[in-house]
Amino acid sequence: MTHNTTRREFVQQTAAAAAGVGASWWFDTNLGVAAQKERAKVERLNFACVGVGGKGSSDTDSAGGNGEVVALCDIDDNNLKAKARKFPNAKRFNDYREMLDEMKDKIDAVTVSTPDHTHAPASIKAMNLGKHCFTQKPLTWSVEEARKMREIAAVKKVATQMGNQGTAERGLREAVEIVQAGGIGDVTQVHIWTNRPIWPQGEGRPKSSQEPPKHVHWDLFLGAAPVRPYSPVYHPFKWRGWLDFGTGALGDMACHTANMAVMAASLFDPITVEAVKNSGIVENETYPKYSVIKFEFPKRGTLPPCVLYWYDGKQYPSRELLDEHIGDRRLSGSGSLIIGTKGTLFSPNDYGAAYTLYPEKKFRDYKKPKETLPRSPGHFKEFAIACKGGPKAMSNFDYAGRLTETILLGNVALRAGKKVEWNAEDMKIKNMGSEGEKLIKRDYRKGFGIS
Repeated sequence: MTHNTTRREFVQQTAAAAAGVGASWWFDTNLGVAAQKERAKVERLNFACVGVGGKGSSDTDSAGGNGEVVALCDIDDNNLKAKARKFPNAKRFNDYREMLDEMKDKIDAVTVSTPDHTHAPASIKAMNLGKHCFTQKPLTWSVEEARKMREIAAVKKVATQMGNQGTAERGLREAVEIVQAGGIGDVTQVHIWTNRPIWPQGEGRPKSSQEPPKHVHWDLFLGAAPVRPYSPVYHPFKWRGWLDFGTGALGDMACHTANMAVMAASLFDPITVEAVKNSGIVENETYPKYSVIKFEFPKRGTLPPCVLYWYDGKQYPSRELLDEHIGDRRLSGSGSLIIGTKGTLFSPNDYGAAYTLYPEKKFRDYKKPKETLPRSPGHFKEFAIACKGGPKAMSNFDYAGRLTETILLGNVALRAGKKVEWNAEDMKIKNMGSEGEKLIKRDYRKGFGIS
């Protein structure tokens, strides 16, 4: 088969034939021998992986566990060489554009596990070619990109998933069901905190630069971002705090830590976002060393208005608030607190997968509501199943795009330096005019855009 449409149709048709009894078959983790043999007959997916170091290494391994990795791409030759030892038959590339142009008839899906500023350019090019797309969190670098990723995925009808693996945790889905069933009453406040940043933030551009190492293709690392000299403070890990490349502590962790609360209380499209406390963006180069950001949400159908507070850089909810709602329990480095009119749900980790209901005495005999969400066979497996015509992954781009768009408005508020009044329908900042437009999108370097 030489054409992608043929590959895609064949994979979906054979998947449906193997399933027989319908979409729910894909989520049956106790298949008999006969059903397992039928599943084995389904053509394996061919993956191209963009970014194969760091988190990209495990994402590539996940792709290999659910299909064939036929292409590897990374701007760092050392990452490519290391991953090629596991996938020796995969063709290697430094430039995702060249890879997609050359391999478009040989692949079904891509993984994109690069620095944040490359997520949308690589993912959108892949989706425009009709490829299924798995993209790491945060889904995009800008608010505009998050909206476009949702729209393009819908038009192209491709399977999608953002890499916030906590979505697949049974505990997270259970917590969402409890909140949505009214277990803690009407949600009026949410507090989310993280132990990030654990990389440099709140500082200016390095005073010195040097030639990039021979194994690093610096121009390709820059991608959509403006040209700047190489410095080891950017690559391979410390790019997250730099405005040109990353999205700071908020972008790095909120798609994990705020995920459960956002899903449970439908916290999309805030009407105002304000950085109520922060150390300041330095020289328009790096995000603050710390911040507290307030998101205000209006009434949403039958749901009442709600406020969400985000804390990073060793900032936390007040002790008085914690004493009132969870007693003297100590906080972990990351967690969330969902406050309702009948009780509080406290989660002590990044994913919202573990939780306790307060007051504990009141909820001691609490009976969990009926399951309304499917239980996951595994985060990446959800994506692979969707690629084969099964149910959508829960963190598909329609959901993940809305989550990311909401979260990244916090960075917009940090950069604006004042309260942002947001009109989600028109995707405009109501109180900033043309200056606001610059905060929700970016200018792309020639050849690295998202059209």
